[in-house]
Amino acid sequence: MIPTVHEDTDHRGQRRYRLTDTGSGHVWGVCAETEGLFREPRRGTYELFGWVPDGAAVCGWVGSRVWLVPEDRALDAWLLEDAESLGQSAGTDGLVLTGLDDYEGPPEGHRAPVRLHDGYRWLGSCRELARVLPLEHAAPPLVLRGLAPSDRLRQALTTGTRRTLDLEEARLEIRDDRGEPLTDRLLRPEVRTWRPSSRGTDLIDLELDGEFAPVPGYARPVWERWLAGPPDAPGAWAGLDTRQRGAWLDLVRERGCRLEHQDRPAGHAYKLDGTHITDEPGLYLALGEAVNGPGGYFGGCLDALVDCLRGNFGCTAPATLLWRDAATARERLSRVLAPEGESYDLVATVLEVLAEGGMRVTLV
Repeated sequence: MIPTVHEDTDHRGQRRYRLTDTGSGHVWGVCAETEGLFREPRRGTYELFGWVPDGAAVCGWVGSRVWLVPEDRALDAWLLEDAESLGQSAGTDGLVLTGLDDYEGPPEGHRAPVRLHDGYRWLGSCRELARVLPLEHAAPPLVLRGLAPSDRLRQALTTGTRRTLDLEEARLEIRDDRGEPLTDRLLRPEVRTWRPSSRGTDLIDLELDGEFAPVPGYARPVWERWLAGPPDAPGAWAGLDTRQRGAWLDLVRERGCRLEHQDRPAGHAYKLDGTHITDEPGLYLALGEAVNGPGGYFGGCLDALVDCLRGNFGCTAPATLLWRDAATARERLSRVLAPEGESYDLVATVLEVLAEGGMRVTLV
């Protein structure tokens, strides 16, 4: 017998994952464990021929956002996220680079020279690049272990036709140990198989096929920290590297956009600790905590910061901000690179956005 999901609020740890139909809001089922959510995403691989570094060799992890800029500027720059260098190809002058492709990569047969930067510095250039086609491997299924299914899912599994086993579009909603919404993953799930679960006689293990964005290994410790609940003190992210800070900021943003914020009255004074603002994620993490406390969100990029200043994210203009140890951010972020490679002052730009949004900032 396939059990039915019950909507009681007890045993929140057993209801961490909720599979929900995006169209109707119907809850297909809830469970405490998944398999396949934490795995390395499919990465694109490029060989950069005639690689000439700008200074230090490019090896290991390269950057969260690496831009490939055609030197003739005939095309826009292409983005490669979470880029890693596999080093020089044996016996060649080419560098092998992997990463998560933007939705629009370089066109096939592109043969013009390209320069690369990571948003902070130029990395080097190549005379041309080529995509290395990966071997085709079927993605592992997403397994929901110990799932308590709804009546509707139970009927679909009993019927077992291709149509009923195609769940179309769904969200895997993820909650922390307190039962509060944290984030989600969008997928188009098809039931591969199901079986009785060892987690309980009334539960099943459900295997789903379908593309979604998995959580890479470097981000898992960050996720495990947040799954235990939001931080209770500011700066819990300070000891992380830029890569993990980016993962922390992603969760802060996704959680923060789900919360209902109570805007403080106009005229409120905020204090920002700039001690650990050594990169762009750190800037937005510190700003979010200044306005909304530990784990707080107040923008994750310039456009989002503009939106937050308009209200509904904890702050009502006009307000004031005391930015302590501003010299750290100015040293690290006063000369960063836009996608096409133009240099600009990120700190000055943020100060300008804050001023235009009614936040008067004092730097100390």
